Amino acid sequence: MDLSLARLRMLRELHRRGTVTAAATALHYTASAVSQQLAQLERDVGTRLFERRGRRLQLTDLGVLLAEHAEEILASVERATQALEDAGETVTAKLTAGVWASVASGLLPDALTALARTHPGISVRTRELVPEATAAAVRDGALDLSFVLEYSNYPMTWDSGLERAVIAVERIYAAVPSGAVPSASVTLADLAEHPWILAPARSHFGHAARLAFQSVGLEPRIDHEVEEQATAMAMVAAGLGVTLVSDLGLALRPPGVDIVALGDVLTRTVSLAYRTNTARRAALLLVVDAVRATAAEKGLGAEPALPTSANAEPFPSPADTLRTADRRPEQN
Repeated sequence: MDLSLARLRMLRELHRRGTVTAAATALHYTASAVSQQLAQLERDVGTRLFERRGRRLQLTDLGVLLAEHAEEILASVERATQALEDAGETVTAKLTAGVWASVASGLLPDALTALARTHPGISVRTRELVPEATAAAVRDGALDLSFVLEYSNYPMTWDSGLERAVIAVERIYAAVPSGAVPSASVTLADLAEHPWILAPARSHFGHAARLAFQSVGLEPRIDHEVEEQATAMAMVAAGLGVTLVSDLGLALRPPGVDIVALGDVLTRTVSLAYRTNTARRAALLLVVDAVRATAAEKGLGAEPALPTSANAEPFPSPADTLRTADRRPEQN
C-alpha cells in the first residue's frame, strides 16, 4: 500500500475540521480537489474510509484510525526533514510564511534579499492571510511560520504548541489629510469631531482602536470600514476622514496624508510564530534573525516622535526567542 503524504494531510485536516470545505480552505485547495484526492486515498487503502451523512462526508472508524496514524506519520516526516537540514554542511530548507500587506511590503523584501546573500539554500515562500488567521495556520501545519500581532491594549492568548519571536514594536499614529492638523501631536479627543476610517471591529486592529476610544470615553463617528491601512490612507488623502496607521503602514502612505504623533500611546508588537516542535530548526531561526535585523535597521522598537532609522534599539538574538508561557488556548 503506497500512501501519499499529500492525501494524508487532507485526511488529517478533514478529521480536525469536520468538513471537506473547511479542510480545503485550510490547505488552500478547492473542495472538489480535496474530495477527489480523498476518494483516491480510499482506493489506495482498499477499504471504506468515508461515509455520507446528508451532504457531509464523515470518517468511518477505519478512517479515524488512519487519520490518527496520519498525525504521527506527518510529524515523523517533519522531524526527519529537520534532522536532514540540521545535518547538512549548509542550511537548506523550504519554508512557507504567513504575511499581510504591511509586513510584506515593509519588512520582507529587504529581509529576504539579505537572507539570500548569506544563506542561499533557504527558500521562503509567502502566503497572504488576514492577521487574525496566521497563527492558527501555523498551529495546524499549513504554514511553517507567520507574522502575528498583539496590541498594547488588547493582549492575545496563545496556543501552548506555538513559540513566538518578537520582531518589532510599532507605534500607532494618526493619519490625517494634509494641513488638517497643524500641531505635531494630537490625542484621540482632539480628533473626536472628524469622521473616521477604521478596520472592522472583528479585526484585531479595529478592536484595539475601539478599545482606545472607549478608554478615553469617546464614541468615534466611523464613516468607512476597510481592512488595509493602504486603503484607509488613500481615503484620508481624498478627504474622507482620518485613520490610525502603524510604523510599517507608513511605507504605504500616499501623497496628501500627514502623519501626526498620537498622544494616546498605543503600540503593537510584531512577532513571528512557529510550532514548538520546530523551535530549534536552524533555517527558521535564520529567517527570524534576518527579519529582526531588517526591523532594527528601520528603527522599529525605538520610540521617536516620528518614524526614523536613527537610535534603533538592538533586538535579542534568535537564541533568546520568547516562549509564550501563559498556556492558554489561542484566540483568533
